[in-house]
Amino acid sequence: LIFIVAYNAEKTIADVLNRIPGSLADTFELEILIIDDASQDQTFDRGRAASRETTGSYQIRVLFNPVNQGYGGNQKIGFHYAIKNGFDFVALIHGDGQYAPESLPELLVPLSTGDADAVFGSRMISPGSARAGGMPLYKFIGNKILTAFQNTLLASNLSEFHSGYRIYSVPALERIPFHLNTNVFHFDTEIIIQFLLAGLRIKELPIPTYYGDEICHVDGLKYAWDVTATTLKAKSQSFGLFYDRKFDCVPASANMARYAPKLDFRSPQSEALKRVGRGKRVVDFGCGEGTFDAALCANGCHVTGVDLQRPSDTDSFDLFFVHDLDHPTLPIDLSDQDYLLMLDIIEHLKSPEAFVDSLRQGLIRNPSAKLLVSTGNVGFILTRLGLTFGMFNYGTRGILDLTHTRLFTFATIRRLFEQSGFTVLEVKGIPAPFPLAIGRGWLSKFLLKLNELAIRVRPSLFSYQVLMVVEPKPTLEYLLQTAETVSDKRARGDDPN
Repeated sequence: LIFIVAYNAEKTIADVLNRIPGSLADTFELEILIIDDASQDQTFDRGRAASRETTGSYQIRVLFNPVNQGYGGNQKIGFHYAIKNGFDFVALIHGDGQYAPESLPELLVPLSTGDADAVFGSRMISPGSARAGGMPLYKFIGNKILTAFQNTLLASNLSEFHSGYRIYSVPALERIPFHLNTNVFHFDTEIIIQFLLAGLRIKELPIPTYYGDEICHVDGLKYAWDVTATTLKAKSQSFGLFYDRKFDCVPASANMARYAPKLDFRSPQSEALKRVGRGKRVVDFGCGEGTFDAALCANGCHVTGVDLQRPSDTDSFDLFFVHDLDHPTLPIDLSDQDYLLMLDIIEHLKSPEAFVDSLRQGLIRNPSAKLLVSTGNVGFILTRLGLTFGMFNYGTRGILDLTHTRLFTFATIRRLFEQSGFTVLEVKGIPAPFPLAIGRGWLSKFLLKLNELAIRVRPSLFSYQVLMVVEPKPTLEYLLQTAETVSDKRARGDDPN
């Protein structure tokens, strides 16, 4: 599908249509769609007249939006048309003639060979061509600055974020929620971000630059602000600080990276590994794929895993139980275990109180067992600042993960265990996982140190997570039985010890 977005393009629409290479119909089953976005001139009529005069063997359809949908809104309609009608590719060109239709055959090659999910025509690849083609200096400089800024934040390497000449794979479009994007001009930025987050392949090819007497409908300063704000929002979502459904495009397999072991910096996992030591019997509740348990296994520990799904590799476990932790009974005897691990799992439970009560019941005969518990600290400074500005954004990771059903502060996680019959032996604040967010470099090491210093000053404000070490108190039944046993021995004159 060649999709032409048009607004007040009565002078150029016929020329754009005539410049589309007829040879494309020899290679592809071709259709052309023109959508006039409620133009105030004769764009629709000129488009229909030009379509009747075209001698090609392909269908040309001209539609008119009765209400202006905006540049992004018009694209949404065209992309939906491409999906609905089963096209393989959709090429976006503009009705004002700014992007050369003659380049279509070259731009389609990477898609037709399966080497890309989207191809962008770039005016910045060939040095000097943009200015030679009439791009105003302020637009050239602005394009360069914005593109460099976006590449830095998004870890991309595009020569230009702001070309409107694009060809998309329709199956790739189906994988992203482009319908949630803005209806105005930074729609193009949002869809690039979605492709990058989804791991889709973007290829750029050079195109000629042409600036004529077409009317520019873009407010440059507002566009720059919108692009900057959108890019910052997308980046902050990757840190777990913000959530917008339109940027929830990361494949599930990539999201699993956040469950990778965090043993090379201070984290609940590294702290747990240090405290458990060697040769202990350990139960890991909510163990996931067991990557952390491999480190326990290497230390000679005997590990039992409990999770809702069986991992692909169970070599790190002596035993494994598929079990829903919201179920009222436990699948394992806890009487001979040294450590129970609940690292970043209790916030996922529907009733943490019921689960902790079941642990207490299972440890009646094992009061020496230690529990290591970690959870996000909803009192973290960034969460508090967000509330100050009226934001409480759930996301795909972090303290406000969408899968979290309960939120805790230092005081509430402590109270949960104390009221269930446990003694809290130790409470520690854990810094934010900067190495996961920005990479394992000098900056993340510096931020970790800075965060740790702040935690010493005020743990409840600067701790990203809470880590507790707890042990069960003796139950009343245990104390009664102990008193009865010792009393009987003393009555017989035996050594009560």
